[in-house]
Amino acid sequence: MELLIRDAVPADYAEIGAITLAAYRSDRLISDDSSYLGELTDAARRATEADLIAAVDADSGAVLGSVTFCRPGSMFSEIALPDEAEFRMLSVAPGARGRGAGAALVQECLRRAKQRGDTAVVLLTRPHMRAAQQIYARLGFVRTPERDWWPRPDLPLCAYRAEL
Repeated sequence: MELLIRDAVPADYAEIGAITLAAYRSDRLISDDSSYLGELTDAARRATEADLIAAVDADSGAVLGSVTFCRPGSMFSEIALPDEAEFRMLSVAPGARGRGAGAALVQECLRRAKQRGDTAVVLLTRPHMRAAQQIYARLGFVRTPERDWWPRPDLPLCAYRAEL
């Protein structure tokens, strides 16, 4: 299967919102009463405030996953310093996992950050998201515990950084 990595277009937004929610539910990262549901499913808003990048099956045109790529100052940036980029909400449809879409989306974030002149890319992930952490390590991200963040006392987020 050949992947196409491109900016999401309005026709993708509903599917991206559904995929993001499905991925978070599949990984037991969100409950049905979470206030975060709206942010996960509102792909149109992410596309206006950051770069919303899609991974698409080149043959069928089906969206397989997405990532929100942002710079400091974006409403979606959480830990990026002024010379860093950040990505969030990396999601691959549960049925499309293992095909390289997640890694391809991360590589696109690294490419865009380098093109913009950023010195690094940062991200936050949950401690138990081992598969994602393996992708990050393989692509040059290093655990950066001094930048860990707890948006709530019961929600630890682990920081990673890739030097460009």
